[in-house]
Amino acid sequence: QVQVVESGGDLVQAGGSLRLSCVASGSIFSINAMGWYRQIAGKQRELVAGISSGETKYADSVKGRFFIARNNAKNTVYLQMNSLKPEDTAVYYCNAQINGELGRLYDYWGQGTQVTVSS
Repeated sequence: QVQVVESGGDLVQAGGSLRLSCVASGSIFSINAMGWYRQIAGKQRELVAGISSGETKYADSVKGRFFIARNNAKNTVYLQMNSLKPEDTAVYYCNAQINGELGRLYDYWGQGTQVTVSS
């Protein structure tokens, strides 16, 4: 079994910064990729940032403001969020893509952490 736990969500004023953390634990042989998604009530969950084998990708709306980093030894991924805007308000979810047998990949999700940006 694999557990994914996020932390760091908070209420912050526009222009401020937050750092989200996520740690994956349990029966993990290796992690292929980790990423951050967000979801606003009534809308689909969207990719914010992802990291795999040193490569990163970002949603256009956060490029230059958000930065993702990973500590492979600790199975941890971070999301540094700068210059926050009210439209960044959402529940942020961490995803860990675990390598399984025969090349299979398994997705695990955290419970989400609320980020609220006030104007």
